[in-house]
Amino acid sequence: MASLSKPKLWHCYNSRSLRPLWTLEEMGIEYDLEVMLFPPRYRHEGYKDVNPLGTVPYFVDGEITMTESSGICLYLVERYRQYDFGLEPDHPEYGDYLNWLFQSDATLTFPQTVHHRYSVLEPRERRLPQAADDYATWFINRLARLDDHIVDREYLCDNRMTIADICIGYALLLGELIGLSDRYTTQVRDYLARLKTRPAFHRAQSIAPETNAFESLKAANGRLDEK
Repeated sequence: MASLSKPKLWHCYNSRSLRPLWTLEEMGIEYDLEVMLFPPRYRHEGYKDVNPLGTVPYFVDGEITMTESSGICLYLVERYRQYDFGLEPDHPEYGDYLNWLFQSDATLTFPQTVHHRYSVLEPRERRLPQAADDYATWFINRLARLDDHIVDREYLCDNRMTIADICIGYALLLGELIGLSDRYTTQVRDYLARLKTRPAFHRAQSIAPETNAFESLKAANGRLDEK
């Protein structure tokens, strides 16, 4: 049963909060949105009073509070019974669906943030080119399962768009934004291109581009501990 009040999402442009924002747009759920400069723990007054971690996204739905982008997407499917964008537990691909959701952050987004921190965002004297290169390679190598999986598939699960595609799609988008997508295979590039044609993606990404997360990070002297 859905909450009687609208859910609210705290969002920074092109950050991981794009995952739940894109999900909300795909599902047509009414929501409140607070857009912030990144990193919000330093640049949005009072944010740590709302979310003591200072991280983004932050999500509230009634008494529920959440901070993990892929988890919020899963919550929205389950709470609002929007299985047009998810799989139910008795579906034969349910395990694979969950695996993609959790892989999207733990396996794919994490090494990218380390790479970007130590190649671009830290002050020059603190950059670690070897670590940055190693984590970029780590990320590309971890795309092997995705690369094989989508050779003859349009989407990841059940031959249709689900939140698994949103969560993996953001990881691929982040790779594009930080300059790693030239190492994607043809099928991975094509898959990301398909996801980016979604009207809900365009609506979500068109919100407040002037608050670009990467530009905000650079302006804040490259501190990536928000991630």
